[in-house]
Amino acid sequence: MILYDYWRSTASYRVRMALHLKGQPFKTVPVNLKEGEQKLEEHKKINPQGLVPALVVNGEIFTQSLAVIEYLDETCIGAPLMPKDEEGKAKVRALSHIISSDLHPLNNLRVLQYLQNELNVNDENKQKWYEHWIHEAFQTLETMTEPDALYLHGNHITMADICLIAQMYNVERFNIEVSAYPKLNNIYNHLKNKAEIKAAHPSKYEK
Repeated sequence: MILYDYWRSTASYRVRMALHLKGQPFKTVPVNLKEGEQKLEEHKKINPQGLVPALVVNGEIFTQSLAVIEYLDETCIGAPLMPKDEEGKAKVRALSHIISSDLHPLNNLRVLQYLQNELNVNDENKQKWYEHWIHEAFQTLETMTEPDALYLHGNHITMADICLIAQMYNVERFNIEVSAYPKLNNIYNHLKNKAEIKAAHPSKYEK
């Protein structure tokens, strides 16, 4: 497997975690988002959206991190990343999309760059923007999480936890205060030192 990624990309981090949790060997092809390499025609031949990640498996190209995670879960041996029951799957997808579809697109690099470069939003207000959407999503997730839960759903790590862990990296990176969400912090602290999670951490792939 070949993963086209950027070390700090939240979506790439999700896929790396899934690959490690499934025990799948892979090699990475770094795509420097800061330098705009994702916009080059060479990369758009891999992912026409001009985004990362893109996972190549036996010549087939898969994009969109949650779709990739579910593909890996359905085709590879290793730890399950989704519940077995359909109700559980629906709940995990809902939790995942609160982070990956409702929160993350508002705070990803291309949006932050547009706010700064096209709308002249200064650093202080850009930080306020970032924090607002974090808190809106985290308040919802905290409400939906059971007391003393070790996972967002069920009794093993799922795609929803993968999304939370990747978002917590951004929380730490941007120095956002999230002590108001003890249930989310409990889950994160329970999972962040898991060997497969540490192996996928951006610091391991920094370029």
